[in-house]
Amino acid sequence: MSQSAFLDTVAAPPSLGDAVTPEQAALESIQQRVLWLSTSMIHHANRVRPNPSGLQVGGHQASCASMVSIMTSLWFEHLRPGDRVSVKPHASPVLHSINYLLGELDEKYLTTLREFGGLQSYPSRAKDPDTVDYSTGSVGIGATAPIWGAMARRYVDTHVGDTGRGRQYSLVGDAELDEGAVWEAILDPGIADLGGVVWIVDLNRQSLDRVVPNIAARRLEKMFEAAGWQVIPVRFGQLLESLFARPGGDALRTRILQMPNPEYQRLLRCAADEVRDRLPGTGSESGKITELIAALDDETLLAAVRNLGGHDLQALSQAYRQIDDTRPTVIIAYTIKGYGLPTQGHPQNHSALLTVEEYRQLAAALGTDPDRPWGRFTDDDPAGRLCAAAARRLQRDPVPSLPDVEIPADFGRTPKGTSTTQAALGRSLLDLTRQSPEAAKRVVTVSPDVSSTTNLGGWVNKVGVWSPTERHNWFADDPETIMHWNERPTGQHMELGIAETNLVGLIGELGATWSRWGQPLLPIGVLYDPFVERALEPWSYGIYAGGQSILVGTPSGVTLAAEGGAHQSIKTPSIGLEQPGCVSYEPAFGIDVEWTLLASLSRLGRPDGTSAYLRLSTRPVDQSLAAVPTDPAARERRRRQVVAGGYPLRRSENAQVTIVAMGALIPEALAAADRLQQQGIDADVLCITSPGLLFEAWQARQGRGNGESWILDQLFPGDRATPMVTVLDGHPHTLAFLAGINRVRSTNLGVSRFGQVGSLDDVYRHHGIDADGIVSAALDILP
Repeated sequence: MSQSAFLDTVAAPPSLGDAVTPEQAALESIQQRVLWLSTSMIHHANRVRPNPSGLQVGGHQASCASMVSIMTSLWFEHLRPGDRVSVKPHASPVLHSINYLLGELDEKYLTTLREFGGLQSYPSRAKDPDTVDYSTGSVGIGATAPIWGAMARRYVDTHVGDTGRGRQYSLVGDAELDEGAVWEAILDPGIADLGGVVWIVDLNRQSLDRVVPNIAARRLEKMFEAAGWQVIPVRFGQLLESLFARPGGDALRTRILQMPNPEYQRLLRCAADEVRDRLPGTGSESGKITELIAALDDETLLAAVRNLGGHDLQALSQAYRQIDDTRPTVIIAYTIKGYGLPTQGHPQNHSALLTVEEYRQLAAALGTDPDRPWGRFTDDDPAGRLCAAAARRLQRDPVPSLPDVEIPADFGRTPKGTSTTQAALGRSLLDLTRQSPEAAKRVVTVSPDVSSTTNLGGWVNKVGVWSPTERHNWFADDPETIMHWNERPTGQHMELGIAETNLVGLIGELGATWSRWGQPLLPIGVLYDPFVERALEPWSYGIYAGGQSILVGTPSGVTLAAEGGAHQSIKTPSIGLEQPGCVSYEPAFGIDVEWTLLASLSRLGRPDGTSAYLRLSTRPVDQSLAAVPTDPAARERRRRQVVAGGYPLRRSENAQVTIVAMGALIPEALAAADRLQQQGIDADVLCITSPGLLFEAWQARQGRGNGESWILDQLFPGDRATPMVTVLDGHPHTLAFLAGINRVRSTNLGVSRFGQVGSLDDVYRHHGIDADGIVSAALDILP
């Protein structure tokens, strides 16, 4: 595109109707300044800041440009202090530009985009210096977060305190709608009744590599409508609408709407004479279009083909005023990727950077100084006054101080008989309601249609199911119904459809209420352990964004033998070991579940808090094998060891080998120790509850972390160092590092192949993790 043609398209489109008001002119000035600042941040990071490595810093000038109008109108006209906004990842410089004009961001940060310690590549609640409501960056996750944020806000309102009023906005790129997680959230049955949720889709019809040929905007509208959403399309701006009202206007509207996306995008790269030739097309109505556009000068014609609704401040403002807060709303705003930049509409402009010459072209078009790019508006400028007024309007009250939520460390009960760790979860929650009702009121459990099969039935019967409105339970009088599904606003269990990404998205937002509204919740998500991997990315991203929660995976491992290989989790123990911001536990006994659950709850809802992952089992285990001390001091010592990562379950006076086991395989470890003893070989048996905590302790002992290492002295004292056999129902490398603590010989048993269906004995034997396998490994490793 020639420089003159480009300059003609950057300014506000010519008006064919009413005169522009002073308020509209001020808003237009802000829009152009936001475009300039966001473009300049990326330009500085790539073209100005020294870059010794030579690697591209990157940024997304075109993706920012398509969002400028949408965000300018939203922030400077419509947002309220109680509103929260999730900004599409690649538009983070637009958010920082707006915060800068509102006085929330110091000028020194504008030169630090993607610099260590500076503005993050994508919006981050935890790492950016200015206001960021939702961390985004992993496609699809940030888009859905406001849905769960709205649900979390309603839950807080009905249980622990008033959060005020406000909408949850999500600014979404159209390519982001390709993510399955987006539609899993939209289509969940409970979302249609959730008001105060607004999505704004930046429909620029481009992805990273190309113009999307069949994006089918009307199909998207119908999909949202079918899910019960209010749909507000913003297709055209005021200039085009005025042309549609002229003779031949209907033909022009039909032509633009029916034009393939690539053909339309190509018009954006054409000079005026080419547009006059291409726009009418070859249909029966082409003559009417030719006649209509013949009356337009070149500047108006070029502006008209770019005058989509997503760049028209008046059209956007009108759409925002139509939002129905009784149900979720989607505003589909037609935009041009790179709008206002020399790269606008180019099919490969996603990561394209303006050259120095193009940057100076843009400065000339916008009346800015490329050598002094960071200017704000003056106080006497109408745009400056509008910025100041918006800043006052959006001022938020500080987050209230967090209340003290006391979590008991020990219920004082010792489980007896034979039980599973999965069943112990439900019992522990019920015990919490009896012994610490104030803390229990903040617990909220979430599951994807597996409440009964994960032993939450008793808890659900007691606390009820959360629903925005009370619903009649038609099975309340059915004597054969064991699990009572009583739905009401005071319920404490939330059940979604079978979509694990929805579950972890929700517990992430439930776990962020402490930082948003000063009201901590204690969210526990329960799902089948094989599906933790499916949920891992959004859960990990929720932790990154400050959402503290407990994820319970149960049943787990090849111990779930009857379900076959597809339902047997192998890698999840190492996930718990490696996940940042998370403490993982795999308890072996009911008392271990209680202690680790209570410890995990106590770490939630605070600035230094952490999430937790509990991997539980359906294998019945004799609880007397835990040998819980009866002396109060000894019991407390055991509890501290359990919470810190493990404990000695059996010590032998002259141990020649150490068997280290975890979770459901403790009975096999003890049986193997008994058999070795019959052969004159004494064995220590250690029960590991958290490999991750032990690894952190080992790192701290070597000066590579801040954790405490005392647990290593109690588990692995140097004077008891012997050859080691580790065994778990999961990948063997999870415990392999333990041999390095005292540098002993080791054999590591576990599961490294897809599972098999069969009896427990058969499956354990198949993987070599039965008592025979442990005995054999111990004999092999002994000198």
